[in-house]
Amino acid sequence: MLYSKVTPAEKRVAFRKALADPKVAQFPGAFTPLSTKLIQEQGFEGVYISGGVLANELGLPDIGLTTLTEVATRAGQIARSTDLPALVDADTGFGEPMNVARTVQELEDAGLAGCHIEDQFNPKRCGHLDGKNVVDTATATKRIKAAVESRRDDNFVIMARTDIRGVDGLEAAIDRAKALADAGADVIFPEAMADLSEFERMAEALDVPILANMTEFGKSDLFTKQELQDAGVSMIIYPVSLQRQALGAIERLLTAIREDGTQQAEVENMLTRKRLYELVDYNGYNQFDSGVFNFEVPGTPGN
Repeated sequence: MLYSKVTPAEKRVAFRKALADPKVAQFPGAFTPLSTKLIQEQGFEGVYISGGVLANELGLPDIGLTTLTEVATRAGQIARSTDLPALVDADTGFGEPMNVARTVQELEDAGLAGCHIEDQFNPKRCGHLDGKNVVDTATATKRIKAAVESRRDDNFVIMARTDIRGVDGLEAAIDRAKALADAGADVIFPEAMADLSEFERMAEALDVPILANMTEFGKSDLFTKQELQDAGVSMIIYPVSLQRQALGAIERLLTAIREDGTQQAEVENMLTRKRLYELVDYNGYNQFDSGVFNFEVPGTPGN
């Protein structure tokens, strides 16, 4: 009922434990607070919050148009709705190193378990598009150092994403990843790896965990959990999968309404009212204080 009773500090400890576990951790991407309920019910280790998804929800492309306030507010709403740790995409940190420092503290205050900061220029673009530009190593490491030095909870995970693989190749990506790890990054997110062997090379070269981005329609094949675990990956994100699935269903429903004049053909694919009420815990609110919340939940015994 209401928000999670697991504190942000406890979630950060859980995130650290998941990263240290030999079993790869899976973080599906949530696009609404309610969607975290489904992720948690399925037993996943955590929740991912994509910057691209947050931009898309505002009707914007993923090119760095969102602000720190928008990201921290929405990410905080998502994070507080679940007992699981939540990792958020902080793009390039919303500015220079001092802005990065503020970003980390704002995200700590919002209840996140960690964030990742990338080495692209602003305006940035989706990591699986061509034509990206990356900053030099000195600028990239300054961002990570600022993030590490500014955090107040040592368990808040600072992850460094590098997009240099798509610009200068794998060897450059390995060198950049090593520099970012030396700057204090707890985890490395090597974007747009071409195949499993590249994940293996990256994992072998580093003493910190690495993350695999299994986004649809991207540069990487959609490898299985076991394949990535065998390649040395510690964590997998599925950043846009839930949003894409939901929007696909919405589009099909709207087509049915327009063409058939009724939504009847799509009703069987909808979440039922009973299931929705379970997710938002209607009964829990009903029982909390019968003197105030004295409504009856449709579909319960006696109704």
